[in-house]
Amino acid sequence: MNPAWRRSCRFCGFSEPRPDRIVYGCPSCGKNLEVVFDLTKPLARRVRARRGCGLDRWRDVLPLRADTPSIPLLIGDTPLYDSAALAKDTGFRRVMVKDDGRLPSASFKDRASSVAILRALNLNRRRVVAASTGNAAASLACLSAAVGVRTLIFVPAAAPEAKIAQLLVFGATVFAVDGTYDDAFDLSVKATETFGLYNRNTGLNPFTREGKKICAYEIAEQMGWNVPEYVIVATGDGNIISGVAKGFFELKTLGLTRRVPRMIAAQSTRSNAIARALKTGRLRPVRATTVADSISVDLPRDGDLAVDYIRRSDGFAVEVTDAEILAAIPYLARKAGVFAEPAAACAAAALRRAARDRCIPRTASVLCLVSGNGLKDVKSAKTSIEKLSRPVPVNRKSALKHVEIFLKTGKTP
Repeated sequence: MNPAWRRSCRFCGFSEPRPDRIVYGCPSCGKNLEVVFDLTKPLARRVRARRGCGLDRWRDVLPLRADTPSIPLLIGDTPLYDSAALAKDTGFRRVMVKDDGRLPSASFKDRASSVAILRALNLNRRRVVAASTGNAAASLACLSAAVGVRTLIFVPAAAPEAKIAQLLVFGATVFAVDGTYDDAFDLSVKATETFGLYNRNTGLNPFTREGKKICAYEIAEQMGWNVPEYVIVATGDGNIISGVAKGFFELKTLGLTRRVPRMIAAQSTRSNAIARALKTGRLRPVRATTVADSISVDLPRDGDLAVDYIRRSDGFAVEVTDAEILAAIPYLARKAGVFAEPAAACAAAALRRAARDRCIPRTASVLCLVSGNGLKDVKSAKTSIEKLSRPVPVNRKSALKHVEIFLKTGKTP
């Protein structure tokens, strides 16, 4: 049984109760819409009692028809690690890592794509379009292939080769745009309007946020319904942090948890529109040039709701340099055993920055959300360790001698 839900605009009060009507932005004010549920005690009991795995475990809090099929891939149930090494290094009481690089397409975006695809199937739409810097597109292509949905994807031509290769392997039709992510986004919207395609775009499609909120439900369940005090999320468009925050607010309203974590937006100083908006009160575009392509956004498409959720949670933004982001790739790998792409490593960089700047108390429990696997951008990974380590060239005769020297001195030639 699914709860009653509707789409609403927090900014002007517009409401659309008809589930089968396709509506993207608010027709009254143009802002992004949200899916709003009737969060009742019977629903809370069903959520706690539900069994199963992955996305199906949380059907009671998703805006899907009861007869909606399942995607035959495991969406969710990603590991949550307690890292004693990160806690010791940063000085925080407890540090956890939620590794969403373990999802089918190796990024958090599978959570959003899964619900968007299932909504498309609810509406008998079998052609889906999206714009992406890579991860959302790879996710859409991967999950769509599993259910026979056709995908058309606009990406910036400068997207990492590994990400574009993923799209093609999964059978997506890819349009590499000579421009930015924002240009690709605008073209995908025009294609939606012109050809009647179903649009999965972050922020524009409110159902993407619904998939992302399930991460909060998983975290709560994995922690025995006692959620962390702070959650750090690498932030570009703002849809991940708004989605995760939405999940935590729903959990508290349902009475399943006692608090909402303070949401921390980790941003590059070279793509910091949301951090600026939190300071100035106005969301304005920036010229994004960060190495972390997944969060390189001029104008955050879910920025207004992201800023609102961050403020409602008493959260804030932490800005880090691209050098700090790259340094966080081997840092996270060597401290926690988690290989992150640059955007995901931005959360770890913000953790270190927060520890140095003491903007989070030492007594706090902190969770870092790792949103994408390091294999997504091997070039950046190689750059990140150039000054730290390199292979030791040896020949067969001298190899064991070099090993002996290393074991005695801890050094290599």
